[in-house]
Amino acid sequence: MTGVEAARRLNLSCRQVSRLVKRFTQFGAGGLLSQQRGVPSNHRYDDNHRLRILNLIHEYYADFGPTLAREKLIERHSIKIGLETLRQWMIADGLWVPHFKRKPCIYQPRYRRDCYGELIQIDGSHHDWFEGRSDKCCLLVFIDDATGKLMNLRFSETESAFDYMVTTREYVEQHGKPTAFYSDRHTVFHVSKRDAKTNRMTQFGRVLHELNIELICANSSQAKGRVERANKTLQDRLVKEMRLQHIDNIEQANVWLPDFIADFNHRFAKAAQYPKDMHRPLRESVDELHDIFSWQEPRKVSKSLTFQYDKVIYLIDPTEENQRLVHQVVKVIDRP
Repeated sequence: MTGVEAARRLNLSCRQVSRLVKRFTQFGAGGLLSQQRGVPSNHRYDDNHRLRILNLIHEYYADFGPTLAREKLIERHSIKIGLETLRQWMIADGLWVPHFKRKPCIYQPRYRRDCYGELIQIDGSHHDWFEGRSDKCCLLVFIDDATGKLMNLRFSETESAFDYMVTTREYVEQHGKPTAFYSDRHTVFHVSKRDAKTNRMTQFGRVLHELNIELICANSSQAKGRVERANKTLQDRLVKEMRLQHIDNIEQANVWLPDFIADFNHRFAKAAQYPKDMHRPLRESVDELHDIFSWQEPRKVSKSLTFQYDKVIYLIDPTEENQRLVHQVVKVIDRP
């Protein structure tokens, strides 16, 4: 092979190939190694500059991450340095541990509850349930902790409070009232401290409070592993079943889901440790349930007998009896 052909294949100049051949002849394969190996870069920071930065971090920013520490070095000390350079310095100095080297959190398994209806895990699973035959949507999943039985499934376009109200009403009308629901910290269930002007509950939390059902919010996804594992199973099994049944939209799916639930529970449900059913009978009337499963907001009536709700101004009939409502707080009920 000629030098020109070798240069073309290696994508190098002919002169560089000549140098490599000469070094190979003199020193063997080791001569092909770069002569800059082990030599400090010309752009390397000097040791005094590195020590000064590390001393500042030790003194002021010992518990800061590399990104935040770099920002403060620029803002407060007018020291500009590359993020990756600073990160490597902090790792070498023991100020920062890369995420992949940190010990993972250990989550101890939680035993199942003893009785059927004692704890119901609820969650929304967003997925392409119809495999492109319809828009992506959310499946609301209610599963009993003691037995692993699917208690209710319902497809909805979103994971909203109204969707949970409709699904919960179906549940309590069919099974009765469980002792507690177990959910994540979605805004449907939990008011964050940043958003809470008062110590109030969410609309769905109010519904459960009026039904005397406890709501427990998990602190991690691992804590509600029962329903998370069920979601993964459903994303495989339910999707294929609907394909075989030629189900292409939410309406068809919600009509067919009771058949799927019965078959699923027949295959996978387990017996509870104790046979007692903890569901309580539903004693509220239909009208009471209509009011409970609603969105309720207080509004103050103006002197012109109007109030505003959901970006709409409502006018109250100006009768003599209604005049007493001026400056009074009324409850607006919006049903799903």
